[in-house]
Amino acid sequence: MRKLVLTAVICLFAQLLIGQDTVNSSEVSVNLNNPKSTLKTFLGNLQEDNFHPAAAAKTLAPSIKNIDREERIIQLKQILDGSGVLIDLDEVPENSNYVDSTKSKQRYYLSEIEFPEIYLEKYDNKWYFSEKTIKQIPLLHEIVYPFGTDKLMNILPKLGNQKIIGLHAWQHISILILIVLCVIIHKLLTWFFDVLIFKLINRKKGYENVAHDYVLPVARPFSLIVIVGLLIIFVPVLQLPITVNHYLVLLLNALLPFFATIMAYKLVDILGEYLLKMAEKTESTMDDQIVPVLKRVLKIFVVVVGFLFILSKLRFDITALLAGISIGGLAVALAAQETIKNFFGSLMIFFDKPFQIGDWITAGDIDGTVEEVGFRSTRIRTFRDSVITVPNGFLTDQAIDNHGLRHYRRFYTTITVTYDTPVHVMQAFVKGLRQIVEDHPKTRKDFYNIYFNNMSAYSLDVMFYVFLEVPTWQEELMHKEELLVEIMKLAKTLGVQFAFPTQTLHMENFPGKPSLSPEYEDSSSIENKIKTYFKNEQSESS
Repeated sequence: MRKLVLTAVICLFAQLLIGQDTVNSSEVSVNLNNPKSTLKTFLGNLQEDNFHPAAAAKTLAPSIKNIDREERIIQLKQILDGSGVLIDLDEVPENSNYVDSTKSKQRYYLSEIEFPEIYLEKYDNKWYFSEKTIKQIPLLHEIVYPFGTDKLMNILPKLGNQKIIGLHAWQHISILILIVLCVIIHKLLTWFFDVLIFKLINRKKGYENVAHDYVLPVARPFSLIVIVGLLIIFVPVLQLPITVNHYLVLLLNALLPFFATIMAYKLVDILGEYLLKMAEKTESTMDDQIVPVLKRVLKIFVVVVGFLFILSKLRFDITALLAGISIGGLAVALAAQETIKNFFGSLMIFFDKPFQIGDWITAGDIDGTVEEVGFRSTRIRTFRDSVITVPNGFLTDQAIDNHGLRHYRRFYTTITVTYDTPVHVMQAFVKGLRQIVEDHPKTRKDFYNIYFNNMSAYSLDVMFYVFLEVPTWQEELMHKEELLVEIMKLAKTLGVQFAFPTQTLHMENFPGKPSLSPEYEDSSSIENKIKTYFKNEQSESS
């Protein structure tokens, strides 16, 4: 950028001191045999000291009728001069059969990047400005001289045509007016942001840092954007020497996206702070991780787009650059597949939200609490207090069990009591267990299962299946302890003995002792007892 400014200043002084233009001021005859001779006819007859618009108008395609050809050719010259299009006649082909290799047509573009609509085309063995060019001239002229600024080119010369240091008096006066106008606008914008915004925001409690940290950094580049935009509009009116105007227009066109990029970069900071405030209001902690990542991505995007715009305004062909970047990007992508996989894995985690910061998760052999989710990897604190850094691509391929999303925490155990426990005591014990669950403040009351459900080899088993409404593992352990203590108290009150694995050896026949083998009654007696038992049970239930 410094080299560009220095080049513009050097060219300005050179042109002002020498007072030369790119095209020789001597009269050029009408010759349309090749692109170079046509451009000589066009430029040579529209010089200040050799002004013959009628001769220059002969370079327009003769097929277009019913137009003011002289006005149209003058407008074309003003478009090229105002845009700073520098035509080097030494590089223009002299071949009458010249063919544009990119389009395979007999055309010659004066500035394909800046004005693809302006080109010479061969008609009847002569080279003219094309029909399309002639039709586009009024529109292009309005773009280069917006808001009717072209009328100033007829008014300003009345201020004086005397030449001073290579410029007319009216050009010196116009430059002075433009400088004063830019200073006034800068002061007005400074006053607007300093007084009406900065001080008003500072008066509000809690917003003291907003004006200094966010308003002023955006206000400064915005003020420069307005001034550069003003210069872009009015500099073409000054009709400076073409070489000076060329570098000056390049500089101004590059400064506009440069300051716009700075402004957008600062706006991303404001947007990031706003999103962080919004994330603090949500229960999810994943938002707090997404915002910094999104902020970095947006900043990179702003810088890349701004850089491409600056190159475009400097009249570089960014199409070839983008093609090269695409090929290079493909090569990098192939060489960094894992990195790209992890990047997209992080995006999936951010948007799908399978877990958030602080959740206890299990993924394969990994078990722990999520501490941080980054662009490439996720950090998990294990229960051994170590930290595992897991690539996000690996996480997205795993089945993730998120214990932190549980509404309830299950508590399942089997309470074993001895075989000598009477039936009525067992029933009272089971009933008491259910009451413990009903009375506990953290148990789920609408769903639990407590039943005497098994007779194992050494014990009578009671299934104790309940759910706790607690958010953390520590609270789960605490309330489990409370339930177990209450169970022990209930067992002691009822005289219930807890069973443990035991073996009893019975000798069926022992000398001098009666046999321990049971003697059973006959089948008719057994059937009568069963009928009597169930008959008594039915009468008791009724």
